[in-house]
Amino acid sequence: MRLARWTAPGDDDRTREGFIIGDRAVEFPDGLTVADVIAGGLDAARTLHSRIEPGIGTPWREVGLLPPLVPASIRDFVAFEEHVEGVSAAIDGTSHVPAEWYEAPTFYFTNPHTVLGPDAPLRPPVAERLDFELEVAAVIGGGGGANLSVTEAEHVIFGYTIMNDWSARDLQGREMKVRLGPAKGKDFATSLGPWIVTADELSRFVDGGGYLALRAEVFVNDRLVGADLVSNMAWPFAALVAYASRNSRVVDGDVLGSGTVGNGGCLAELWGRSGSLSPAPLRAGDEVRMNVEGIGSLRNPVGAPVVGPEIPAATARPRLRVRA
Repeated sequence: MRLARWTAPGDDDRTREGFIIGDRAVEFPDGLTVADVIAGGLDAARTLHSRIEPGIGTPWREVGLLPPLVPASIRDFVAFEEHVEGVSAAIDGTSHVPAEWYEAPTFYFTNPHTVLGPDAPLRPPVAERLDFELEVAAVIGGGGGANLSVTEAEHVIFGYTIMNDWSARDLQGREMKVRLGPAKGKDFATSLGPWIVTADELSRFVDGGGYLALRAEVFVNDRLVGADLVSNMAWPFAALVAYASRNSRVVDGDVLGSGTVGNGGCLAELWGRSGSLSPAPLRAGDEVRMNVEGIGSLRNPVGAPVVGPEIPAATARPRLRVRA
């Protein structure tokens, strides 16, 4: 099953939500939303899907696809060793995977309010090293939970989508020297889409260790830049979910990114390995397209950068302990 959100031509931009069945976009019965269906879990989604009459709906290529859900939160992991090796060289000047990386699947929270869907233009900040990141993301459904075991976590993964974690590497490098972030180097946009593919649809790609052996590719202006198997993750998705829930909670609609795949899953990895800005950073007019086997294709054009308001530098303060 594939779940999507879209607008139809001449429909006053009203958001429609439903299944993509074959070449058609079909609204859910009973006015349900993607959030409703995710919360109901896979069994309820199958029952709903069985109620759809053949041949109804609109050709999905004629509609405007939106982000496939409004995320409750977005956690982004860094689960590919090859990516860490390359990006550490690009940002810090030295290729290094810290010992702590191997101990647990580290993540950060990014902005759920700046999500782009398929074909939506990116409006980046002013940056000299604009980059993409090719990822697959798990979507939580069916209730979520706290302190889940890996086995329990597997059962709250409703489905998967493609994720592009856009990155301004020069901004990221500056702010991470303060030992926080990434923040403004990341939070201007995340692309998700083109739809959510339910976990049962991808079960044929799961290997013996629980890893999704999906081929993932990224193109810039139709030129292949990187390709990898998602199964090169150091942890399967169920382990990422279990770790996210440790002493915490995952809820319906949470999105958990795999982190960037290796072998050119982002430009920064290639910059770190080559010691130069080759391929060139993204510029206005470029187009980034990501293809993931079993899921689909996610395309976004890069638009002109947005000049943000000036923020003053820090002011030296006298460190008084009582009011003057």
